[in-house]
Amino acid sequence: MEQKKILIITYYWPPAGGPGVQRWLKFSKYLPEFGWKPVIYTPENPSYPLLDESLMKDVPKDIEIVKTKIWEPYQLAEKLNNSNKKFKAGQFDLGKNQSWKSKLSIWVRGNFFIPDARVFWVKPSAKFLKQYLKENKIDLVVTSGPPHSLHLIGLRLKKILPTLKWVADFRDPWTEISYYKHLKLTKSSDKKHRHLESEVFKNADVTLATSYTDAENFRKNGANAVCITNGFDESDSNTDTLKPSSNPSQSFTLSYIGVLEQLRNPENLWKALDELLKTNSDFADHFRLKFAGRIDDKILNQIENSALKNHILNLGYLSHNKAVEEMWKSSLLLITNFPNESSKGIIPGKIFEYLATGKQIISFGPHKADVAKILDETKAGKHFSYNDSETIKSFILEKFELWKNGNLLENTQNIEQFSRRNLTKKLVEILSSL
Repeated sequence: MEQKKILIITYYWPPAGGPGVQRWLKFSKYLPEFGWKPVIYTPENPSYPLLDESLMKDVPKDIEIVKTKIWEPYQLAEKLNNSNKKFKAGQFDLGKNQSWKSKLSIWVRGNFFIPDARVFWVKPSAKFLKQYLKENKIDLVVTSGPPHSLHLIGLRLKKILPTLKWVADFRDPWTEISYYKHLKLTKSSDKKHRHLESEVFKNADVTLATSYTDAENFRKNGANAVCITNGFDESDSNTDTLKPSSNPSQSFTLSYIGVLEQLRNPENLWKALDELLKTNSDFADHFRLKFAGRIDDKILNQIENSALKNHILNLGYLSHNKAVEEMWKSSLLLITNFPNESSKGIIPGKIFEYLATGKQIISFGPHKADVAKILDETKAGKHFSYNDSETIKSFILEKFELWKNGNLLENTQNIEQFSRRNLTKKLVEILSSL
């Protein structure tokens, strides 16, 4: 039986690092098992905030990759202010940490590049792909954002070729994302963002969301939206080389793996840990706070001015393989989300790799978040709001006592629903229905 062809338009592709690349890399890995052959369309000269060569191993050997050049204004922005490198990853200085250069850069980013700084790739890509689609049999096109400019490529193609089947995949929301309100938008810019988002929702045959709340919000705004969460790849997370690392170590280690910026800084956790270290000598003798990733300097400074100073192990950015190893070597795993109510639908991709380790997870974010639902379903940990304090200390001490007695066991359940293979199977059911 001949395989169907799916053209995946994605900005992030190996050697890009970070969570943005994982979703369609993993779908592409498993799609052929279910009768779909992926073709990748991606920039020839992208400006990635992170690189991770280890992800190249997951790129299918025979996959067709089509590339065209992209022009991005980030080099100019970084000359104006070096901290603009953060914007590529959606990070912002806030409040008193915001210089006039940061304010100007954010205003320019929000009002001049709509929806984002990759918008200059839209017209040439639509022109190129119009011809490519005429010359090659493609059954379906997927656009993956952010950057949401890529959805505008899909929108143009759909208007040129109305019979084209188009799936718009939103790894993060557009106007509902937490930092949207920090973009210092004029009324006309805000209107333009919302109009373009609405056009994508109305014209895509299916809109994919990565969380239950996002799918619900997209449907309210006119999209035919379905939730397929991110997940974990068993071939990454369930190997014999990793499992021995899960044995108890000499330290009770709370680990944060990934990028942590000011907007998701769990200050109440640092405060709770500071108090525990000062009042519980047994805990202080065994506790270690481990970072593996990029942690905002201002957060590190804050932590180093507390009792946590002598308990930090900062490993810096690691390859994906090494990061997964560090998850397995941990006692507790930390995940954070933006505190505002509009972010309750964000499910950070790393929670699924956390789940695959069987370790307990401590999570921070808005009340009734989708992450809380997943942790409850899988019995994998506890979710806290940014206002909680005493309950955090109780949870950590409870896990510490279990760890000391060798009883911090892996007792999660129902996590197989989040395997990349099972999620790809769910995706294929949607694609086949179009």
